[in-house]
Amino acid sequence: MLEHELYMNRCLQLAATVAGNTAPNPMVGAVLVHRGRIIGEGYHRQYGKAHAEVNCIESVKEEDVPLIPKSTLYVSLEPCAHFGKTPPCADLIIRHRIPYVVTGCRDPFKEVNGRGIEKLQQANIEVITGVLEKECRDLNRRFFTFHEQHRPYIILKWAQSSNGKIAGISNERIWISNAYSNRLVHRWRSEEMAILVGTRTAMADNPALTTRLWPGKNPIRLVIDLHLKLPGFLHLFDNAAPTIVFNLHQNTIEDFADKTFIEKKGTVYYQVTADVNIVHQVLNALFHLNIQSVLVEGGAGLLQNFIHAGMWDEARVITNNELVIPEGLSAPVLPANDPVRAEALFSDSIRYYYNSWY
Repeated sequence: MLEHELYMNRCLQLAATVAGNTAPNPMVGAVLVHRGRIIGEGYHRQYGKAHAEVNCIESVKEEDVPLIPKSTLYVSLEPCAHFGKTPPCADLIIRHRIPYVVTGCRDPFKEVNGRGIEKLQQANIEVITGVLEKECRDLNRRFFTFHEQHRPYIILKWAQSSNGKIAGISNERIWISNAYSNRLVHRWRSEEMAILVGTRTAMADNPALTTRLWPGKNPIRLVIDLHLKLPGFLHLFDNAAPTIVFNLHQNTIEDFADKTFIEKKGTVYYQVTADVNIVHQVLNALFHLNIQSVLVEGGAGLLQNFIHAGMWDEARVITNNELVIPEGLSAPVLPANDPVRAEALFSDSIRYYYNSWY
């Protein structure tokens, strides 16, 4: 069993190297082992491209190809059994006559969810499941939350002064976090599918909500502007990334099945109703649009609404220990629980909290 865990850990290492690139697909790593020697490795590099099992088998050197039918394949998630962007990986494994497969956990996606394992077993392949299951699920907690809870994985983020203020009382913007924390926030953005702000934050801060300080794909920008007050000159509408405006007046997303607007980097509108909780309406829309994770960056009222609704999985709170804002807007308040970890970046401390069912 320790041997299985050793190679599954390697699968997890491989999978984690491309955080943010595979969504809405999960991050998956695969390792092919023959008598204690790794003869192939691979991982899912990008959404729509070859899966981990394909890249693993293709990485096998020519002189080791005859060993494939005598080897064990380790893969952090159940091999798929359906045709999507790529052919079923279960068929590939069967075709290469790999006799043993060790998986980390089942795939919750309705088109898979045990079917891959069943297909392998029907082909007389011995399958072991549940090796480092917790770690495998945690790596893809966004994917599992989306398919099991039918909502995106939600991360709350804000920066506050040492005395717990998120902004001053004037309209002048105050830079709270330092340059190092700012770069880290841009990395966080690159790892999520979408980023959300409210009307006041969009107006007061004019944020671009891009990953300009970190290499990576820009998230889909979301803004709640119920009465369409935001002017068109804001960075949110510069076409640097797709933008969805949640409002009470108009809807330009006519068909949830048509998600091409995400690639066009334009602005679209999604109409909500005034008599239903806005948080739940936004999350429902994102689920139907196949957006699996969202980073909520403010403002304080919007963040607190998510907290009150219990709709959050992580919170990342940056505190500038050298800054005091005498009068200002108080930061959101989390339920009483201890951070799972903390780190320091010069003047800033960052605390990470989990509230997840996970």
